[in-house]
Amino acid sequence: MRNIVYWILSAFLTLAIAVVSLRYLTNFWLLSFIYSFQIHLGLTFAAVSLVILAVKRHAYGFALLLVSLLLTAHGAIMLREFAEDDRGTGTVPLFRLMSFNVAIDNWKNSTAIADMVIASNADVVNLLEAKPLTFHLQRLFKVYPYHIGCDNGKDSCDTLVLSKRPFAIRQVASIGSLRKDRLVAASVDFGGQTVNLVSAHLTKPYFDDYQIEELEDLSKALDAISGPLVLSGDFNSSSIAPSIQALLRKQKLKTMAPEPATWPIAAGRFGIAIDHIFARAPLHLTSLKRLDDNLGSNHSGLIAEFVVDKSGETAPAR
Repeated sequence: MRNIVYWILSAFLTLAIAVVSLRYLTNFWLLSFIYSFQIHLGLTFAAVSLVILAVKRHAYGFALLLVSLLLTAHGAIMLREFAEDDRGTGTVPLFRLMSFNVAIDNWKNSTAIADMVIASNADVVNLLEAKPLTFHLQRLFKVYPYHIGCDNGKDSCDTLVLSKRPFAIRQVASIGSLRKDRLVAASVDFGGQTVNLVSAHLTKPYFDDYQIEELEDLSKALDAISGPLVLSGDFNSSSIAPSIQALLRKQKLKTMAPEPATWPIAAGRFGIAIDHIFARAPLHLTSLKRLDDNLGSNHSGLIAEFVVDKSGETAPAR
């Protein structure tokens, strides 16, 4: 009986490891979301491997444990690939940015969210699924007199970018073919330094191959931007998902590692980061923190501070 249990558990674990390991062969959209959990799954596989070895000590059980640990270790290494170098320690930040997915049906917490935005002291705020803030816009606009989005009532209130400083350039566009107006590009002058700000809201990766299409469009949009760049928003995928990795490598984007977990809320710090704030040189993140309260959203928000390399050149968006 012990032998049968051993081989049944080993077979199921082998299949599970094989599914996660497919990332090294193909970026199949149906499995893309699973790839975001590689570290969590690797640790789970290691724990199951120990159970298998407790049932019966056998070389195959040790092989499963080794592969599980390798998957976990490589996931951690991949997260470090896009980590910022230590820069700007002790330097006054150039600006502060908040990014938060409000959640489209989060009406009952809208007042608290507006209060939180105003109290954040952020220079720029990127709000996604912002419709619940419809009745608080005028209050927000008093603190943030410059905005993009929510110009035609709640039906146009999906992405809302707020700024204390005027936009030199502003553009709203669509990425992919599933949803409209989920890409906002703008530039803001912070004390003589022009910074390009891009907000993106991507589709869930298991919705066919829509996210791949969106990432292709996003990459083309970023190709047209030179100079200091911030990319923030809800990507619905971790930085270790192959499609997100491809974007980060091509666009030379960096973030703080480890990124704060933003989903699922119930998992707290043990979840994964599917909401991101990235920067491209000469702009660099000096801090990246999760907001203390998700205020009824199914995502945690982020707030980050930035500096510009002294040797970096100022260049506006094209």
